[in-house]
Amino acid sequence: MKQEVTFDDLYKALDYIKDEKELNVINDAYKYAATKHDGKFRKNGEKYIEHPLNVAMILTTLSVDYVTIASALLHETINHGGATKEDIAKHFGDEIANIVDCISKINRLSLSDDRDSSAMKLRKVLVGLSEDVRVLYIKLADRLHNMRTIYALDPEDQKEKINETMTVLIPIAHRLGINSIKSELEDLCLKYSKPDVYNEIVEKLNSTSEELNNELEQMKENISEILTSHGIKFTIKGRVKSVHSIYDKMVKGHKWNEIYDILALRVIVENVSDCYLAIGLIHAKYRPIPNRFKDYIAMPKSNMYQSLHTSIWGDN
Repeated sequence: MKQEVTFDDLYKALDYIKDEKELNVINDAYKYAATKHDGKFRKNGEKYIEHPLNVAMILTTLSVDYVTIASALLHETINHGGATKEDIAKHFGDEIANIVDCISKINRLSLSDDRDSSAMKLRKVLVGLSEDVRVLYIKLADRLHNMRTIYALDPEDQKEKINETMTVLIPIAHRLGINSIKSELEDLCLKYSKPDVYNEIVEKLNSTSEELNNELEQMKENISEILTSHGIKFTIKGRVKSVHSIYDKMVKGHKWNEIYDILALRVIVENVSDCYLAIGLIHAKYRPIPNRFKDYIAMPKSNMYQSLHTSIWGDN
């Protein structure tokens, strides 16, 4: 059974916020929301306050500011708690009140139909209403928690939420560069729209998970040694490719044993010249796979994402 999130859990996750006054605002926002949602429950049986707490917890992983956390805790108090924008402004100031009011308006919107034009129109409306980008952060975290608990909805409502998430919110998350939320939303959409496909991929990953994680750790150590020996300052993270990313490859005709980048490492260095030096050192040690090198530093993506991508043959 899922363990409920408490305010103490949230408070511990906010260790990056050091200002006592800011933490007090968050504490007051929680108490206000808890009072407004008292005695109310969600469709999955959870106390209603669980939802804003989870939304705030998701946002701590992005190290957002105290205003965003407080607004996340308050984000349903207008639509589902009977609060007014004026009352929130009186307790928490205009900045937080404006964000909460905006997210309340956005949460009343939905797709009119399944057409691409409707999705594009709703995306534009959402972005247009969100003069403060923090509104979009809260909306994405709000949808992520709702998708985590989508099992409580009937099939028709699930289908509607999945469609809206795929056509409207995932593109916004991609545009903002919030990959952690984008990736989980994609996986959850696949899990509930194509459960057989999702479970098949999960089973294949689980059957090789120990081997994959061992290889990932070994390669992480090897690359770290190369960069350290050449005096490059860096941080390195590893991941096994998401279920949805593997599904995308298979839809394009790739077989399981033809998907080369199930394992990935992200190396972050201090400057552009170190990026090119690092990739040169890696290619000197490990043979790159032809036509897999992409230079998004010289030619950034449309959302100004910049990095170097390569695929290499590892030891195994």
